[in-house]
Amino acid sequence: MKPNWYAVCLMAGSLLYSAAVPAKTTASGVLLQQMGHATQTLNYELSFISLTRQGVDSLRYRHVMLDKLKLAQLLQMDGPRREIVQRNNEISYFEAGIEPFTLSGDHIVDSLPSVVYADFERLADYYDFIPVGRTRISDRLCDVVRIVSRDGTRYGYIVWIDAASRLPLRVDLLDRDGESLEQFRVISFSVDNQVQAQMQGLENVGLPPLLSVPTSTVANFDWTVGWLPAGVTEASRSQRTLPGINVPIEARLYTDGLFSFSVNISQSGSSVGERFIRTGRRTIHTETRNDKEITVVGELPPATAKRIADSIVFKASR
Repeated sequence: MKPNWYAVCLMAGSLLYSAAVPAKTTASGVLLQQMGHATQTLNYELSFISLTRQGVDSLRYRHVMLDKLKLAQLLQMDGPRREIVQRNNEISYFEAGIEPFTLSGDHIVDSLPSVVYADFERLADYYDFIPVGRTRISDRLCDVVRIVSRDGTRYGYIVWIDAASRLPLRVDLLDRDGESLEQFRVISFSVDNQVQAQMQGLENVGLPPLLSVPTSTVANFDWTVGWLPAGVTEASRSQRTLPGINVPIEARLYTDGLFSFSVNISQSGSSVGERFIRTGRRTIHTETRNDKEITVVGELPPATAKRIADSIVFKASR
């Protein structure tokens, strides 16, 4: 049986997308902005579980600010030790059997749900932030907000925000039918300067070298995407030949600031028709047209991925 809060949230989600007051003027929008600020500025430790269709992971995340130095650490609590360390814009990965490496980035993407880092002022133009009420998580009073795309083409979230610290204590990713795809749930947490003392050892520790990312060739493509969900814009484009595949792939990366996906075009070796694979939040939709293989990959419902693929127009076919 689903928790009662799901029933309440689904009732709230039935509101008409276009009829809601613009989220940037609502208290719920302010709450979400405060959550983002708290996540990136407070000194805290979270012990949490991550539930997906593939299983359950138990993790610990620490975050501190030492003057202007940002330090964060993610540790997998079960099984082989896996640790990720952030020092300002350098994120280093340590895992048994793999040579340690460092990438550039503003936050550890493997830890808190990406929604907590979103620009909610930007999202307010095409998402509704719906207040659901208050409940308790980890024995803490929380404000509950549902995030729903106005055009109904994307996934949504329910976010439980600690009333005192404004940290996220639970985040559920929902499909368009309101079914849970993923859940982030805090088991225990602390917000104090003791976390700062525990993290000071990372201030001067040696990190592995920065991993060089293969360069890509930027090109003008002979195809365009005719339809995109509201608010989605192109973030980058590239042309690469992947290792082991001697066929160039043209790719455009898109995002709305909350979800991202790519559209990839390559020469088709055979007619494979149309197929899709969905694993949790990620959909891979592939179809063949005009001797081209079209693949849409990313955080999209299958119906949205198909609509994007069907809208692609090749210049020669216009």
